[in-house]
Amino acid sequence: MWMLGWKGPSGFSASSTAEQVTEGIDGNGLTAIVTGASSGLGLETTRVLALRGVHVVMAVRNVDSGMSVKNKLVEEIPSAKIDVMKLDLGSMASVRKFASDYNSSGLPLNILINNAGIMAAPFTLSQDNIELQFATNHLGHFLLTNLLLETMKKTVHECKQEGRIVILSSEAHRFAYNEGIRFDKINDESGYNSFYAYGQSKLANILHAKELSRRLKEEGVEITANSLHPGSIVTNILRFHGFINAVASSVAKFFLKNVQQGAATQCYVALHPQVKGISGEYFMDSNKAKPNSLATDSELARKLWEFSLSLTDPK
Repeated sequence: MWMLGWKGPSGFSASSTAEQVTEGIDGNGLTAIVTGASSGLGLETTRVLALRGVHVVMAVRNVDSGMSVKNKLVEEIPSAKIDVMKLDLGSMASVRKFASDYNSSGLPLNILINNAGIMAAPFTLSQDNIELQFATNHLGHFLLTNLLLETMKKTVHECKQEGRIVILSSEAHRFAYNEGIRFDKINDESGYNSFYAYGQSKLANILHAKELSRRLKEEGVEITANSLHPGSIVTNILRFHGFINAVASSVAKFFLKNVQQGAATQCYVALHPQVKGISGEYFMDSNKAKPNSLATDSELARKLWEFSLSLTDPK
């Protein structure tokens, strides 16, 4: 059980669960995409959004696993509206196919929750020859978001309701490489550190939300973009470090959030009326929080945007 119960201005705390922060909210008529929806925080987020009436599209690498999860959720929540679609964020081809299929499906898009991620992976290159943590945690979501924006803008225009983009980051953004983003050394294996690289990808998530928010405001579009830290929680994200994962899991019940608490902040940012009109912010424990100075660097955010565009350019 998470021991810190102090409530912030929102009325919620680190111990609040996803069900608690969405209690009484009617999500009927809304459609959301949740990446990495078949396990951990993504699964709980899918469950709670469906419980509130949201039509959820589970974007998952393993469709069979996703279908199994969907069937269990529909058994628990007979009214649930859930679809499963294949998405591998480590492959730009997969991201493009997902976006193309979704955009041509006729489905609206009110909420995009960029939840999926990997943590502290050994040095590996993605299918597009980019360091895997940066490729999966940031670049795949960057491309996905850009490719789905027109559908979200159309939805906002037609239903006259604010769209929300929610990007999962982490307090690990404070422990990136000294320069923040290693633009010239993204694929440098010799200087690679799995935890710093993870921090770099999480810093990129905050900078992505910041610059996206700026651009949407400039365009006058009623879509918000925010990032968040879900809290200290053990899921299978630590699968690359078996011993650490085993130790962390054994003490989790005393010091770390459970999955229900871990999914609270993204559900809060995605659905709660208190967050209406708020954009470009960083949240933690269902309250606004302050990231480090690199994460608030507007020039760094612009540079990352251009860098990400160059890497995702189909050429």
